[in-house]
Amino acid sequence: RQSRPSSEVRMNRLVRVMDLLLTRALVILMLGLVGAVLFQVVSRYVFSSPGSWTEEVARFLLIWISLLGAVYAFRNGAHLGLDLLPQKLAQPAGDRLRRFIAVLVFVFSAAVLVVGGGGLVWLTWDLAQYSAVLGLPMSLVYSVIPVSGLLICLYAAAAWRDPSFVASTGIAPGGG
Repeated sequence: RQSRPSSEVRMNRLVRVMDLLLTRALVILMLGLVGAVLFQVVSRYVFSSPGSWTEEVARFLLIWISLLGAVYAFRNGAHLGLDLLPQKLAQPAGDRLRRFIAVLVFVFSAAVLVVGGGGLVWLTWDLAQYSAVLGLPMSLVYSVIPVSGLLICLYAAAAWRDPSFVASTGIAPGGG
C-alpha cells in the first residue's frame, strides 16, 4: 500500500505548478502586449490607419500583467521592502516576524483583492458593463483582481509554512 504524500509535498507540488503557470501566463500576456502595441505603431505610421482595438487590448493586457506581475514579485521577494529587521533578528524571532508578515499579506490579499475584487467583478457582471471597442465584459477584465489575490494568498500560506519560502528563489537581492 502506497502512502499519501505529506501536506508539505503537496504544497510544494502546487507551488511549482503555480510558478510554471504564472510565468508562462506572464510571458504570453507580454507577447500579446508587445504585439498589440507594435501593430498599433506599424498601422499608424506605415499604413496611416491605426487599429481601433489595439489601445483597449494594450490597456487590458497591462492590467493583467500588473496584477499577475505583483504575484510574481511577491513570490520571488522582488517587492520593495525593508528586510533589515528580519535579517538582524536571531533565527526564531526572524522566522516569527516573517510568518507574521505572511499572515498580514494573506489577510490583506483576502480582504482587498479576493473579497473586494470579487465584489467588483460581481458588480460589473450584474450591471452588464462592456468595454467600448471590443465589447468584452468588464467583469472578465477585472477578474484578474480576485485571481491575483487568491494566488498571493496561496503563496503567503506557503511562506507562513516555511519562512524562507519567498527568498528561496534567489531572484531577489539577498535571496537564497
